[in-house]
Amino acid sequence: MDNTSSKGKEIRIPGPDHPITISPAEGTIRVTVAGKIVAESKRALRLEEKGYPPVYYLPRSDADMSLLVRTTHYTYCPYKGDCTYYSIPLGGAKSEYAVWTYEKPYEAVAEIKEYLAFYPTRVDAIEVIS
Repeated sequence: MDNTSSKGKEIRIPGPDHPITISPAEGTIRVTVAGKIVAESKRALRLEEKGYPPVYYLPRSDADMSLLVRTTHYTYCPYKGDCTYYSIPLGGAKSEYAVWTYEKPYEAVAEIKEYLAFYPTRVDAIEVIS
């Protein structure tokens, strides 16, 4: 089912042709940059979306937000909504735009509101600790 919002952006609902599933992540998820733990959570979510590798979303409250700097960069996903980004200066140029978040996600993925996701290539490690 496809719709268009009043702002003219296409909105798509996940379904059989483009499934998105969100489930609790098993264990503790830890993200490190330059030897520092940027985020660590036992409450992370695992989002699986057709055509993409699984992504861990960690609650903002489990991240050291003092290590993140909000950017003016944003993108749009018709399944999730407007996406904003943070850089991690500690990691240098490698960690620019390393973090993304959907602050007002669409209803189908509302669980990821106030959660952060990290690009594996822009941080030193995303570990799953049992």
